[in-house]
Amino acid sequence: MKPMLALWVIIATSASAFSQQPSVDFASLAKIKTDVKSKHVSSHDSTGGNADRWVVKKGEKATILDVKGAGIINRIWITIAPTHETLSRNDIVIRMYWDGNSFPSVEAPVGPFFGQGWDESYHFISAPLAAAPRDGNALVSYFAMPFAKGARIEIENQAGIDMGALYFNIDYTEMKQLPPDLGRFHAWYNYKVTNANPDGENEWGVLGEQGKNNDGKNNYLIADIKGKGQFVGVNYYVNSPTPMWYGEGDEMVFIDGEQMPSMIGTGTEDFFNASWSPKEIYMHPYFGYPRVNAGETGWLGRTHCYRFFITDPVYFDKSCMFTIEHGHNNCLTLELSTVAYWYQSEATRVPAITGVNERKPKPVIGVVEMHKWRDAWRKANGNSPTLWGNEK
Repeated sequence: MKPMLALWVIIATSASAFSQQPSVDFASLAKIKTDVKSKHVSSHDSTGGNADRWVVKKGEKATILDVKGAGIINRIWITIAPTHETLSRNDIVIRMYWDGNSFPSVEAPVGPFFGQGWDESYHFISAPLAAAPRDGNALVSYFAMPFAKGARIEIENQAGIDMGALYFNIDYTEMKQLPPDLGRFHAWYNYKVTNANPDGENEWGVLGEQGKNNDGKNNYLIADIKGKGQFVGVNYYVNSPTPMWYGEGDEMVFIDGEQMPSMIGTGTEDFFNASWSPKEIYMHPYFGYPRVNAGETGWLGRTHCYRFFITDPVYFDKSCMFTIEHGHNNCLTLELSTVAYWYQSEATRVPAITGVNERKPKPVIGVVEMHKWRDAWRKANGNSPTLWGNEK
């Protein structure tokens, strides 16, 4: 059994995606299935009233799904109050447990998992995930999530304030027995402020001859998977403290224990199906840029890219280590966070994510900081009143 995924074409402008046209195999919808039943859980008011929300106090966990038996989760919808200005979605963690395991196979902050980076809220459109109106506060997943012996989903409030309202709807298909060829869904969040090279942030060779990176030793880690399965996507969030282009880094993928990567790309924007250092909003079902640093000097600030391998999964039999450079030859200091998505033949434990304080978003560097840099440069170069800025 293969879960059907609705595909659509989205025409995007610099302001927003304004048109979408569905393309669905409607014949498959007409096929009558046996031994399956549609199930639904939600935060509805069991008294019949309209208080259809849960309150999750600071430091508390809430189990929003706990079912036994076999089935496939088809849709998850979540919205939270207060909004992101007061309660960051980066401080709320979602975990998913399959087949009665005590360990999670999904662990990520809610915002980054659904396509909302940092402590922000904005529209995000893709085939498996979306952040929908109003203002990107409706978080939606259409990833198929199979389970054979049960499923549990947990929300933890790691913020310093109460979650006054958690609304959710989860749809799943109950089955007598799960087909044996369906893998288990996994997702993992990573966060790191990367280190520049000892010879400086030498991107585009502005400081001299650049070094080479053949083995990916110091690359940023998107996922390090042990087992058999397929890698199906990544949300990539970058905050650049330099106006230099952040995206010369190549992806390098090591399959089944390779010492040298068999998959090597040509640049970060190329990996995300863009080109020439983009700074425009664009959203396709499989890839895009829903949040860009337009208006900033160079590429200062925050950018969100995504790519989902819907028709081209990365298959592996024993392992998959998915990495990407942070600038060519890993030369840049960047604030990077990612959520990787994949399926495995059986549910495994994902590594624990960084703590709420350790993953607190860095501030965006702007014109004030740049002016202070200029002042320090002037003083270091004699403080002449005629210094312009391009003197060597």
